[in-house]
Amino acid sequence: MGPHELVERIMLSGLPGPHGADSHVLPSEAELGLRRRLVMAPYLSESEAPERVARLGDGVDACLFASRFPLDYARRSGVLSCPATCIQLGGTTLTVALAHAMRDGLDPGRASFDGISRAELDAGLADLHIDAGRAHLRDELASAAAIASFHERLWRLGQTSTAFTCMDQVAKRLSVAAVPTVRLRPTDRAIRSALQVATLLAGNRALADSQLAVGVVEVPALRDSSRRPAPRQAREELQLTVHRFLVREAQRIQATVSRLGEHGFLVLGTRACLQAAGDPPFVARARATLGLVLEVGVGSGRTEHEAEAQARIALAQATQARPARAPGAAQPPTAASAPDSQPGALAEIMTGMSAAGLGRQYPDGRGSGRPPADSLSRLRALETLSRLAQKLAADSAPVVDAELTGQLLSVTPRTARRQLRALVDEGLALPLPPARRQHPGRPRQAYRLVVEKLERRAAQ
Repeated sequence: MGPHELVERIMLSGLPGPHGADSHVLPSEAELGLRRRLVMAPYLSESEAPERVARLGDGVDACLFASRFPLDYARRSGVLSCPATCIQLGGTTLTVALAHAMRDGLDPGRASFDGISRAELDAGLADLHIDAGRAHLRDELASAAAIASFHERLWRLGQTSTAFTCMDQVAKRLSVAAVPTVRLRPTDRAIRSALQVATLLAGNRALADSQLAVGVVEVPALRDSSRRPAPRQAREELQLTVHRFLVREAQRIQATVSRLGEHGFLVLGTRACLQAAGDPPFVARARATLGLVLEVGVGSGRTEHEAEAQARIALAQATQARPARAPGAAQPPTAASAPDSQPGALAEIMTGMSAAGLGRQYPDGRGSGRPPADSLSRLRALETLSRLAQKLAADSAPVVDAELTGQLLSVTPRTARRQLRALVDEGLALPLPPARRQHPGRPRQAYRLVVEKLERRAAQ
């Protein structure tokens, strides 16, 4: 983005130069493994830069501006959504302009400047052994009229002999006012250097989605409760359920999952794939399909160790920012309002899980097996499970507690708790660790109904 003449020079600078030109100093795009396509966006005035950026939208990966002023205009307007840089007017560009002024009999030591920084101005004058004490600089963003007034006022007061500017509109105004003016025109080398930087910025942005990313997933329901620890078998079943859920979700986005302690998991993939899993990843689907709340932190970095460290920081920040759960609230018994709900997904996840270890130990030598399928207690438990499954909403997670069970079956909470314990004994429900409470009292116990047992029985 820049004046028409400069934009044409930028476009031509991308073409192979003549043999012996100084273009060989900079690495080519082929050597960097990058390919670029240039899009022209000329303007008449630097203040039009934001409008040009907005018009391009997401069609570019990086923006290259003619100088600092149009870049600052675009940044202050808030329209930039991609990396941006500008052509540097210090160094060789400034030295050439100072040499032209000296050749024309002008005194660069008594001059006004815009479009460069104080450090660039001091370095340029020092290279030519010129005292910078009488040089004036306008490096703040302003309109073309304000900058032209700055140069003209100093010249009329006799404090300067010439004005150095990078803006076409300022040069035109100073020409009308008869102020001696020298244009800061970027050299071919400065253009190629800036174009190389813009190409690298665009390439890094395009490759950003492929950056290594790690997701640290914590399951609060698996943490030990200070009041009543969850049974080991229930914890193991819950760990396996969550693990299978994460494996299915990771396969969908081409990521991998591994265990991380007793209540955590590590998801390894790219930043693009974890972004595709939602924000935060997996949370909505876990609530809808499992009735569980997950805590997730995502980080990226150059190595897996660095990405995991960033993910743990993000997880800690998210945990601190999350509002405290209301007293007495356990895991949500339903997820009807959760997005991306998928009825029956829990049954698919748990299909093929070993039935061993789901129930109590029987003293009759049957080990960890179940009572006979036609036993009265099991028939009653299956009937209870069937009634609960029919009463639950079709899009809700199969998670209940004593209060909800009593409402669904029209029994007292005491009877509901007894029926839920019977379901656990028959391997038809999994007790979830009680939720943490900030107030005294019995925590509300939630149970996950193993509803796929009904499907298996119907298929037999």
